[in-house]
Amino acid sequence: MRDPGLPSLDQLRVFIAVIDHGGFANAARALHRTQSVISYTIANLEEQLNVALLDRGKRKPTLTEAGKALLADARAVSLKVDGMRARAKALSAGLEAEVSLVVDVMFSTCKLVRILHAFQKEFPTVSMRLRTEALGAVTQLVADGTCRIGISGWMPGTPDVIERQACGFVTMVPVVAPDHPLAQIDGIVPTAVLREHTQLVLTDRSTLTAGQDFGVLALRDWRLGDLSSKHALLRNGIGWGNMPLEFVQWDLDAGRLVQLQIAEGSSFSFPLYVIRRGDEEPGPATRWLIQQFLDLDQPGMPVPLNAREADELAAAAAHAAQVPPHGYHALTDRLPRPPAAEPPAGIAVAAPISLRPR
Repeated sequence: MRDPGLPSLDQLRVFIAVIDHGGFANAARALHRTQSVISYTIANLEEQLNVALLDRGKRKPTLTEAGKALLADARAVSLKVDGMRARAKALSAGLEAEVSLVVDVMFSTCKLVRILHAFQKEFPTVSMRLRTEALGAVTQLVADGTCRIGISGWMPGTPDVIERQACGFVTMVPVVAPDHPLAQIDGIVPTAVLREHTQLVLTDRSTLTAGQDFGVLALRDWRLGDLSSKHALLRNGIGWGNMPLEFVQWDLDAGRLVQLQIAEGSSFSFPLYVIRRGDEEPGPATRWLIQQFLDLDQPGMPVPLNAREADELAAAAAHAAQVPPHGYHALTDRLPRPPAAEPPAGIAVAAPISLRPR
């Protein structure tokens, strides 16, 4: 048996296109070639590799066992070449004119603001295009090239082209308004009782995880498109739901929300990742921005606070010290609560919070 020949990059990409687009005709339309050229290219590739890649006995060509194994190699080679070309383009072009970033709504607003403030000082000539999304919508925007980098939670079905690196986590807690029936239960709320009350759930505006539920326990739920709406409904007693601890800490300390103790756990970690397409080489400004997010996951690397942030934290801590701790027993006493104080000017999220990486 002769040794396999050396396939061309074009042959590998045609092979990938036939599989991704579901046949020779669809691949021909996608690549703007005739169907006969596509068939001829695949036949030559099989001849060079000395192996059958596709089973043509059915209406739609399907992969042989050898084809399944070699398709992964073809994708890897194609991605490597694309990455090499992108790297060369970035090196020749120098500093990019714009950086596009999409951030999961769960990510700390204070950390994001501080990173972007430093970015503006470091790269004053580079424009920033920022979007906030939830769940699979972050990954979808990076996968389709709308945004170069994203800060996302882990998503099932993530495309192979997406590369990810851990950049910390968000602590999620189940909360409810103090006058909600669930808040009157002392101790752990039974799951059977929890399911009888409406749960507020953040919905995915992308098709990546359509039809999938994350952390849904109740039999009835309301689907919401953004975290702020969920927060407002929770504070007004319309259901219960999981929220980032940093987002609701101020409300918890002021008694506007109560953290539930549930059988599934009173808190859980929502891991976060920096994601980008592996076939695109980031420019200098994008690489710098990626590193700032990655540094958040490094222990022992605190980010220094500026004078304004230090003053805001001190004011928030002083307010929190004046608010007595609340518990479920206090809620049942029906005592009037002091009016809720507003956070100090400039704080856009719940306080007191830690602006330093955990």
